[in-house]
Amino acid sequence: MRARRRDETRVDYLSDALALLHGWTRDGLEINRILRLDDAQHAALTERVKIIADALQLRPSIRRLDGHTVIRVGTMNGALTAGEVTLAARIEDVYRAIIDGVADPT
Repeated sequence: MRARRRDETRVDYLSDALALLHGWTRDGLEINRILRLDDAQHAALTERVKIIADALQLRPSIRRLDGHTVIRVGTMNGALTAGEVTLAARIEDVYRAIIDGVADPT
C-alpha cells in the first residue's frame, strides 16, 4: 500500500471543504460562485468581502453580469489553498447575512 503524500492529503482536505460550500464550483485554477443579488445587495457584499479578502491577502474578482453577482477566487500559482476556501466560506456567510437582512457579519 502506497503512503499518501502530504500534498495529496491537503488537496483532498481542501476539495472536501469546498464540496461543503453550496454553489461553489471549481473551474481550472479558480473557484466560482454566481449569486442573484440586486444592485444594493451587490454593493454591500462587495464592500464586506473586500475587508475579508484584504485580511486574507487575496484578490477575488466580483462583478455584475446580467443581474447576477459573479465571484471568482483563484491563485497565481494554480494550487487551491486553504485561504481561497476560507474566503469562499466567508463570502457565503456575508451572502447569507445580506439576503437574511442581518447587519454586518464581519
